[in-house]
Amino acid sequence: MAPSISVVINTLNDEARIGQALQSVDWADEVIVCDMHSEDKTVEIARKMGAKIVFHQKLDYVEPARNFAISKVVNEWVLVLDPDEEINQNLKTRLIQIAQHLKQINYVRIPRKNIIFGKWMKAAMWWPDFNIRFFKKGAVKWSDKIHKPPQVKGEGLDLEAKEEWAITHHNYQTISQFAERLNRYTTIEAKELKEDGYQFNWQDLIKKPTGEFLSRFFANKGYLDGLHGLSLSLLQSFSFLLVYLKVWEIEKFKKEEINLNELRVLKKQSGQELDWWFNRAPSREGFWKKFKDKIF
Repeated sequence: MAPSISVVINTLNDEARIGQALQSVDWADEVIVCDMHSEDKTVEIARKMGAKIVFHQKLDYVEPARNFAISKVVNEWVLVLDPDEEINQNLKTRLIQIAQHLKQINYVRIPRKNIIFGKWMKAAMWWPDFNIRFFKKGAVKWSDKIHKPPQVKGEGLDLEAKEEWAITHHNYQTISQFAERLNRYTTIEAKELKEDGYQFNWQDLIKKPTGEFLSRFFANKGYLDGLHGLSLSLLQSFSFLLVYLKVWEIEKFKKEEINLNELRVLKKQSGQELDWWFNRAPSREGFWKKFKDKIF
C-alpha cells in the first residue's frame, strides 16, 4: 500500500507561480495552501486546482505560518514546498520510495536547484542548498525566527546532490525583487540580533560584509558562476551591511568616533584575507590580478 503524503504550500500574492507548483504535486493525496490573505487570484487558482485552503494572518516571513499549515495535514508524511518551487518526476518517485521502505527515517534533507537571474547557481553557497522538506508529521518544527533551521526528531536522510533529486527553486528574477526582500528580511534579522543581546560595533560594518563576500566568492567558489557569482556575492555581503546598520538604527544612531588606527588595522586585515584568497584561486589569464588591482 502506497504511503499517504500531504503537501503544504504557504502563499501571499503568488498568482503568477502557484499554478506551476501545484501542477508538480498533483500526485499527492492532499495539498494544503495556507494563504496570508492574498489580494490577487492566488486562492482562486489554488482552489480550482483542487487544493484545500486555510488562512493565516499576514506576516513578513513564513516560518510561523508554515507550522500552522503543517498542523492541518491529515497524512503521515508531509512535503513542504514554496510557491516558487516545483518537484520533478524523479524526486517524486524517490520520496515515495523513502516513505514506503525506509520506516526508520523521520525526515529528509533535499537539495535545491536555485535559478537566480536566469541562471542555475552552482556555487557561492547556492548549491546544493539542502533543506528539510520531507518528513513525518510531528518530526519537524520550524522556529518562529526567520531563516533558522527547524528542530527535528529521530533519524534523518540526505539525498545525494543530484539535479534529478533536487527541488527546482525559481528564486530571484530581478534585482528589484532581491532588493525588496532584502529590505524586509534585514529589518527582521536586525531586530532578532538585538533581541539576542547584540550590541552594535562599528567594526562589524566592515568585518561582517567582507567575511560574507570572501566566503561566498572565494571559499565557496562563487567565481565559477561568473558575473552571476560576483553579483550575488556582493548583494549578500550588502545584506550583512544593512543588518548591522539597522541595529545601529535601533540604537538611535548613537554617535561614536572612528579610531583611524583601528580602521587601518581592519584595512590591513581585509587586504591580507583578499591576498590569501587571490593567491589560492585558479589562475585565469591574469583575471585575478586585474580584479585585485581594481579593488585596491
